[in-house]
Amino acid sequence: MASTFSFDIVSDFDRQELVNTIDQVIRDVKSRYDLKDTQTTVELSEEKITIGTDSEFTLESVHTILREKAAKRNLSQKIFEFGKIESASGNRVRQEITLKKGISQEIAKQISKLIRDEIKKVQPSIQGDAVRVTAKSKDDLQLVIQRLKQEDFPVALQFTNYR
Repeated sequence: MASTFSFDIVSDFDRQELVNTIDQVIRDVKSRYDLKDTQTTVELSEEKITIGTDSEFTLESVHTILREKAAKRNLSQKIFEFGKIESASGNRVRQEITLKKGISQEIAKQISKLIRDEIKKVQPSIQGDAVRVTAKSKDDLQLVIQRLKQEDFPVALQFTNYR
């Protein structure tokens, strides 16, 4: 009897690592000399991060800190979708950063097409916001993972449920 192997391609991030990252960013902002008196706020909600500060220059500094801290905690930069900078009350600026999670139908179709066109022995199938790939050989699945890591998709990809 031939058994089949599979794995899921998903786009997700470790929520706890993100919470820790935001905590570190807030600590950094409070302790850095150039940011100490800016009354900068960094708030994490379910689907976004809101930054409020006194100027676009300060906002750029907060972005840099956020990116560095996220990278140190193995969070992909692709989960952050920076919104437009809005002016808030009293010469302040505010920006919302949407947290991207899940693979859109459009990107899932691109991934499936790439797999079908290049690696014939595997079957990709789109399941909600993930793509499941099945094959008779684990080696074929490894080929798919290696090939997808070479591509630059607009979302961070992880490979889970490898069986």
